[in-house]
Amino acid sequence: MDWAQPIFSDLGETESLRLENARNVTRGARRFLRASGFSILAELPLPNGRRADLVALSADGVIRIVEVKSSHADFRADRKWLAYRTHCDRFYFAIPQDLDMAAFPLDAGLIVADAYGAVLAREAPVHKLAPASRRAMLLRFAAAAAERLYVASHRDELRAER
Repeated sequence: MDWAQPIFSDLGETESLRLENARNVTRGARRFLRASGFSILAELPLPNGRRADLVALSADGVIRIVEVKSSHADFRADRKWLAYRTHCDRFYFAIPQDLDMAAFPLDAGLIVADAYGAVLAREAPVHKLAPASRRAMLLRFAAAAAERLYVASHRDELRAER
């Protein structure tokens, strides 16, 4: 394999476009959440073994999970988001503007995004976390954030350890 080639070069054009669309929606949703005052982690492993696309923590400790869907087919094929509700106070889908919002469940919030930003199209209902679940998620969020900061701040030390 030629390591200088793009990592997705073997993917079909449709799959490459889907991945690019998902990256753009993720970026826009992340920018929106950050501008709204949230601390955000992408790809956070959850206690149930799933991995949330975005987890946003507000200053008052409210936890939001955002699942990125790049197409209706992506939404229909992937039902793992049902298991995310027990790990957040509010659950959202982030979608591109060309998707029909009516296709997404009313008991989830909707963020419509592109690569440059997003808008909150529908607020998510509150499903308040149990205290033990909140503590577990806050510790998970803090540990992941600390580890990512350490790795980003000390790359030279990590290279020396190998």
